[in-house]
Amino acid sequence: MAEAEAAQLKEEGNRHFQLQDYKAATKSYSQALKLTKDKALLATLYRNRAACGLKMESYAQAATDASRAIDINSSDIKALYRRCQALEHLGKLDQAFKDVQRCATLEPRNQSFQETLRRLNTSIQEKLRVQFSTDSRVQNMFEILLDPNSETDKLEKAANNLIVLGREEAGAERIFQSNGVALLLQLLDTKRPELVLAAVRTLSGMCSGHRARATAILHAVRIDRICGLMSVENEEMSLSVCNLLQAIIDSLSGEDKREHRGKEEALVLDTKKDLKQITSHLLDMLVSKKVSGQGRDQALNLLNKNVPRKDLAIHDNSRTIYVVDNGLRKILKVVGQVPDLPSCLPLTDNTRMLASILINKLYDDLRCDPERDHFRKICEEYITGKFDPQDMDKNVNAIQTVSGVLQGPFDLGNQLLGMKGVMEMMVALCGSEREADQLVAVEALIHASTKLSRASFIITNGVSMLKEIYKTTKNEKIKIRTLVGLCKLGSAGGTDYGLRQFAEGSTEKLAKQCRKWLCNATIDTRTRRWAVEGMAYLTLDADVKDDFVQDIPALQAMFELAKASTSDKTILYSVATTLVNCTNSYDVKEVIPELVQLAKFSKQHVPEEHPKDKKDFIDMRVKRLLKAGVISALACMVKADSAILTDQTKELLARVFLALCDNPKDRGAIVAQGGGKALIPLALEGTDVGKVKAAHALAKIAAVSNPDIAFPGERVYEVVRPLVKLLDTQRDGLQNYEALLGLTNLSGRSDKLRQKIFKEKALPDIENYMFENHDQLRQAATECMCNMVVNKEVQERFLADGNDRLKLVVLLCGEDDDKLQNAAAGALAMLTAAHKKLCLKMTQVTSQWLEILQRLCLHDQLSVQHRGLVIAYNLLAADAELAKKLVESELLEILTVVGKQEPDEKKAAVVQTARDCLIKCMDYGFIKPVS
Repeated sequence: MAEAEAAQLKEEGNRHFQLQDYKAATKSYSQALKLTKDKALLATLYRNRAACGLKMESYAQAATDASRAIDINSSDIKALYRRCQALEHLGKLDQAFKDVQRCATLEPRNQSFQETLRRLNTSIQEKLRVQFSTDSRVQNMFEILLDPNSETDKLEKAANNLIVLGREEAGAERIFQSNGVALLLQLLDTKRPELVLAAVRTLSGMCSGHRARATAILHAVRIDRICGLMSVENEEMSLSVCNLLQAIIDSLSGEDKREHRGKEEALVLDTKKDLKQITSHLLDMLVSKKVSGQGRDQALNLLNKNVPRKDLAIHDNSRTIYVVDNGLRKILKVVGQVPDLPSCLPLTDNTRMLASILINKLYDDLRCDPERDHFRKICEEYITGKFDPQDMDKNVNAIQTVSGVLQGPFDLGNQLLGMKGVMEMMVALCGSEREADQLVAVEALIHASTKLSRASFIITNGVSMLKEIYKTTKNEKIKIRTLVGLCKLGSAGGTDYGLRQFAEGSTEKLAKQCRKWLCNATIDTRTRRWAVEGMAYLTLDADVKDDFVQDIPALQAMFELAKASTSDKTILYSVATTLVNCTNSYDVKEVIPELVQLAKFSKQHVPEEHPKDKKDFIDMRVKRLLKAGVISALACMVKADSAILTDQTKELLARVFLALCDNPKDRGAIVAQGGGKALIPLALEGTDVGKVKAAHALAKIAAVSNPDIAFPGERVYEVVRPLVKLLDTQRDGLQNYEALLGLTNLSGRSDKLRQKIFKEKALPDIENYMFENHDQLRQAATECMCNMVVNKEVQERFLADGNDRLKLVVLLCGEDDDKLQNAAAGALAMLTAAHKKLCLKMTQVTSQWLEILQRLCLHDQLSVQHRGLVIAYNLLAADAELAKKLVESELLEILTVVGKQEPDEKKAAVVQTARDCLIKCMDYGFIKPVS
């Protein structure tokens, strides 16, 4: 019984196989295998299941099944050939070759076997050639690199070749297998910078995307040695070692997003211990005097990138908790460094800022109040531990630490300001005779006075102190900082004309002094940075921004400073803030007249708008900024490193770009200076508001510019997604409208772009806006659809049953708006030209179709009339029955009248199309020519 059932299941499996249902066939064969013990039947079933495995690309299973069939019958030629095919797909060419060789021996005249034999032989020879050449190349490179007598150009070439090889998976594996890590360690031992650099870059390539190799390299090179190499003064070396560590961290934590196959997948490595060890060594680097400023910056960059969670939806913040417990004091020590004191660690201009960013990121990554309280307590204990009446240097460090935290998490900084003794110490340091103390105190006062509510104490007590220091100090560095402090306090009223802190004209004087310092190239960059920060506060005053944009040398000095300081977060933020103020691209609360009256009645303060903040003044400022070269400065700023260019700065830059793109006449100049390319990264990354603003600016440019010039090369495809996101119903009508115009322009360029728009799921949104009551939105959506219908996949949507897409287009052809009719008729003309089925469908979707078609063919506008006649021709050409129906209607009379007209230049296409329609009718024999 069982054998009979097995035979029946085999036949069933064969039927499924013939119908190409390989899953069902596999199932039948598997069931049969359980029921039979007949060796001949078993061999056949295994062989047949192997055939299913090949069809479903389950090559490992196919090879196993074929092997089982061969075990039963070693001369089973079908099983041998199937195993050969499976092994070839698995990359086991030598074993596949043996199988097909056996097949060719059994059936020498089989052409298929002979062809496979030749192909595999060629593949094996090529594989061996590559392998041997790679092995010998690796060996040869190391011999040149480790030979002290090698020529310089040979050395350089070998080093570069080794780096390139390390980046390829096959090359990296060959280096690893042929004792390459030990040889790379020898290169590190040479202490020759160019060789050490080559070794580090090769190791980086080898670690990328391969967890097992990265672990082995980390243990072979050792984390202390890697950190030692990163600590050197050489910036290029420090950055390369940082990239190596990042590659190791990515591979260990699975951040590389590569798929691991084969042996790599089989290795289960516990990487937590290694990652913790790396974090621990990076924290130790922060407070070591042996580490250079560059090395300290790279350690902070690595911690910034890898410790806080990238997505707050992930629950596990254990890395942040570990760093807070074991390294927060070390980070605070870096933040509290004072460059003018002898005990200061080696720093760069960015070190303290990077440490502030890290504190901010760690604080934001905490999940609950107890974690935040613990964080605050560590900060409080560290600062109070520094206060010492006997040692002024320690007090300066304490205030510098508060100043640094104020640049990070602001609410934490405010809590620290409220600690007993902190404000008193600031006041005491302001009165100190040491310039270093005054410098720290003034900076701390500046950071402390960021919010009007918090600044009340400082406005009361700080202004007089700052004025006193400003008058008495001879040191330019202190003078400029006290000036910024005064700027900040002077602008505490924001854009409110009625809340001026200083007397009329005082802010203009401060701004004039800031502009003077800005233009003075002899002052160091760090000091000029404060002048930009001063302008960021003062330009809230409309008089100041109007004077500033007229001072072209000061504007250009600020732009040059921004271009040269793409590694300084503060300058970028200050320049961006200044430009936002000058273009008035900040959010303005809507003034409700009734509430204003109510506020006046209850004697409350009512914000006043400055006369120079009106539209015509803003337009004039935008023109001057564009003339001064603002776009090239913005393009440089966008290219800054992500740790420096924060999401907040990106948002500010996006706001500026949007304000600059407002006038269509300026958009050509913006594109010419690279504004289109610079906007793409801002639209893809940053805050939600920033991405929307940048996408809106992109839409404005895409709507009126040639996409090939505005977004050259592959960049144009990156523009599609931000524009599609602007179609969201949560965006305002203007954003929807300009996004549709941009997509219309793009979809008219190439089918590849239309395909991209389709893949980004824009079609449902475009169709949605074709139903919109708003005339301009409906017209823009229809124009976009007119371009999109050229795409085959869009046409498929119209062909599908059970939708009203075609009906909507036909009805839109009957609307009174000429532009809307033109777009809808264009879409319908292309659809009916592409598919005969749509010609027939058009006559079924609405009873008004003939009336609408006749109106189109009689339209006053020649472009609409031409499209109507093309639709008529498509319907006539599609089907004889349909043509007969059209000829029996008034359409024949319309075609005759139009076709008999004398064609001039403008009407040539219209008259010719009408005549083509009449010729088609003659072809059918419905009408005859008049002799």
